[in-house]
Amino acid sequence: MRKNIVAGNWKMNLDLTEAQQLMTQLLSYSNNNKSNCEIYIAPPSIYTMMAKDLLDGSSIGVFSQDVSEFESGAYTGEISGKMLQSISANGSLVAHSERRQYHGETDSHANRKVKMLLDLGLTPIYCNGETLEQRKAGQHFEVVKNQTEVALFTLSAEEIKKVVIAYEPVWAIGTGETASPEQAQEIHAHIRSLIAAKYGQDVADEISILYGGSVKPDNAKEIFSKPDIDGGLIGGAALKIGDFSKIIEGFN
Repeated sequence: MRKNIVAGNWKMNLDLTEAQQLMTQLLSYSNNNKSNCEIYIAPPSIYTMMAKDLLDGSSIGVFSQDVSEFESGAYTGEISGKMLQSISANGSLVAHSERRQYHGETDSHANRKVKMLLDLGLTPIYCNGETLEQRKAGQHFEVVKNQTEVALFTLSAEEIKKVVIAYEPVWAIGTGETASPEQAQEIHAHIRSLIAAKYGQDVADEISILYGGSVKPDNAKEIFSKPDIDGGLIGGAALKIGDFSKIIEGFN
């Protein structure tokens, strides 16, 4: 059975004191409230080990925002999967739209990262989604299909069941455009149908697909009620405990 997940991607935000405060608030919330979903955070890499220490013993998962496709070597600024494994991190985001836009990451890179994480027993949260130009050109189904196939379809059925997918409508993030819950559901169903066609419906039904398109406290419940949306990859709203906790409660 697939999991309900609310994951907070902190991006490049918060200084040390602010990060510690937010983690402490989230830990207190988790300890004092029953959640009907799994809670993950992806803080900046400089805080990953601190997050593991502060959240030790809790059910909150700690993820990296990115990971190298290489095991080790002369790759300045990179973080390896073995490094994440060594501090007991849970996994990493892979191919986030900002990694694609600013760092030229492709689905071939993503494929190698996903496989490497799985080989280490870590969870990849693989991100995909179309741009505004692609959406306006009616290419969104084909774009997401190609992304999913290149990044994931070399995996075995057992491997792909361990991947979390996050659909990001890049066209609806910071553009003034708005994606409706129905549009989100449409693409989520499309992704699940692609997996079903390749691996069978039973495998597709085990994979959590998250929505990464500006989930907020006032729309979380409606978005999470859609049959193929299993949670959210949350950006700005994950930086405020009040907003993030209300989004988590969208599953209540």
